[in-house]
Amino acid sequence: MTQEKTVTKTQELVYEMNVGKVMVTDLITVGPDDCMSDLQYLLRDKRISGIPVMEKERLVGLISIEDFIRCLVDGKMGSLVKEWMSSEVETLYDSDPLIHAVNKFDRWGYGRFPVVNRQTGKLVGIITKGDIVKGLLKKIEREYHRSENVPVQTDHFFQDVISNHAAIIFQYDVIGKDFDRAGETSSNLKKTLKKIGIPPAVARRIGIACYEAEMNIVIFTDGGELTARVNPQKIAIEVVDSGPGIPDIEEAMKLGYSTAPDFIRELGFGAGIGLSNIEKCSDDMHLESIIGKGTRLEFTVFLNRGKK
Repeated sequence: MTQEKTVTKTQELVYEMNVGKVMVTDLITVGPDDCMSDLQYLLRDKRISGIPVMEKERLVGLISIEDFIRCLVDGKMGSLVKEWMSSEVETLYDSDPLIHAVNKFDRWGYGRFPVVNRQTGKLVGIITKGDIVKGLLKKIEREYHRSENVPVQTDHFFQDVISNHAAIIFQYDVIGKDFDRAGETSSNLKKTLKKIGIPPAVARRIGIACYEAEMNIVIFTDGGELTARVNPQKIAIEVVDSGPGIPDIEEAMKLGYSTAPDFIRELGFGAGIGLSNIEKCSDDMHLESIIGKGTRLEFTVFLNRGKK
C-alpha cells in the first residue's frame, strides 16, 4: 500500500505566515560613528547578537557579536562602528512568507536579518531563527485553543449533493511579477477548501503545492491561471501560463535547480525547491512545457485512497 503523503501544520504555517508576524519590532540601533566600546553594554544588557546600523533613518549596515569579538581581539575598542560593520546587508521584507526567511537562513547561514517594508524601504524589524520558532509556537497554540471552542463539522459538502457526478471548479488569475500579492491565490484556495469540508491535512498539501506553482508564475511569467476541480474522489489542479517555457523538465525537477536571476534570489524567491515540493505534496503530477509558448502543470490529490 502506498503511504499517504502528509504535510505538517508547521510546514503549512511557514507558507501561510509572513515575516511581519514574527519579527521583533522593538528595535535597538546604532550609528556608523558610534564607538565600538559602547556596543558591549547593548549586547550584554539587551542580550542580542546583532544590531542594525542606521544613518538618517536609512539602513547602512549591520554589526554583529562576531564583529564585536574581532574588534575586541584586535584591541581596537576605541574604533568606530563603520570600520567593523557589514555594509552589504541581506534583508527580508515584512510581507515575505516565512518560507522565504527559512530559505535565506539556510542559504546564507546568518544569525539574523533586518526586515524592511517593501513599499517604503524603511527598517521595520529584525528576525532570527528563534523568532521564527517562537512565532510558529504561538500561532499553533492560538489555533489549538480556538479549535477547542469550535464545534466540529462532520458533514462533507458533497454529502448533500444528489448527483451521479458532481464537481466544483475554482478559478484564479495569477499576476506575474506582483510580489506584493504573491501567495494570495494559494492561500484563498486553501481557505475555501477547508470551508467546503476538505480535510485540513489535504488542504495543507494543496496549499503548499499551489503556492509553489503560483510563485513560478509570478517569478518567471507575466501571468497565468490556476484552476482547481474538486469532486468527492479528488482535487485536480491545473496551472497554465504563457511564459518562456522550461528548457529541460528533467533538470528542473531536481531539488535546488533554479534559473531565477540573482535579484529574484535576493528577494528570497527562486530557491529551486518549487517543482520538487509540488511532487512531494501531490499523488500524481504531470508537467509539459513548450519553449516560447508556455507551461502546463497538472497535479492531483486523492481524497479517497485507491479511488481514482
